[in-house]
Amino acid sequence: MTRTDRPTATPGRALRRGLDLPDAFREFLRHPSPWMIATVLAGALIARIVVGDWRWSDAALPAVMLAVFPAFEWVVHVLVLHWRPKRLGPLSIDSELARKHREHHVNPRDIPLIFIPTRSLAVVVAALLAIAVFAFPRTGLGLTFLLTVTVFGLCYEWTHYLIHTDYKPRHGLYRAVWKNHRHHHYKNEHFWFTVTTSGTADRLFGTHPDPATTATSPTARNLHADS
Repeated sequence: MTRTDRPTATPGRALRRGLDLPDAFREFLRHPSPWMIATVLAGALIARIVVGDWRWSDAALPAVMLAVFPAFEWVVHVLVLHWRPKRLGPLSIDSELARKHREHHVNPRDIPLIFIPTRSLAVVVAALLAIAVFAFPRTGLGLTFLLTVTVFGLCYEWTHYLIHTDYKPRHGLYRAVWKNHRHHHYKNEHFWFTVTTSGTADRLFGTHPDPATTATSPTARNLHADS
């Protein structure tokens, strides 16, 4: 990537300092992705209750999804969000998710860039609906999957958003998650890829070094500038 190719942040409202939790939540509700995810979640919950047919697998599936979610989050962050733009003849292979994520690294405090882009989220929702309908042996289990994944999605959006505000961690668990993602943005973009957990998939995949002995990257705010 040349100097002229460097991404610039989309103009947007910056987060104000000294934000408390109620104010942060009110700001969170002003953005489309939480509402989109919550709408699908509510629909999945209603449909799941109506369909019934509860079985042991409806308890096992969320547990399995919870166990693998940190690894899924890591893979998406590395392979999709940190995708290096490529050219195939006249075509540029570069998704909206990757482009917006590069802009997010340029200005981590720009509010709209914190959230999943609306068009990309619509595609993801359509794919999840298709999986729920066609990938499971019964309707109830497909709805359990959809309900679980939307809960995870809403938790992801809230956690990622809150980390980028000036709300200060008050509990050890959130403080660890907060530090983990802050290291990714302000220390070195090649490590600390999980967002909703700390020291899980990053330890598994070898991207959880000691921050004290890790060099500060000159490209943490400008992904792929060294290409």
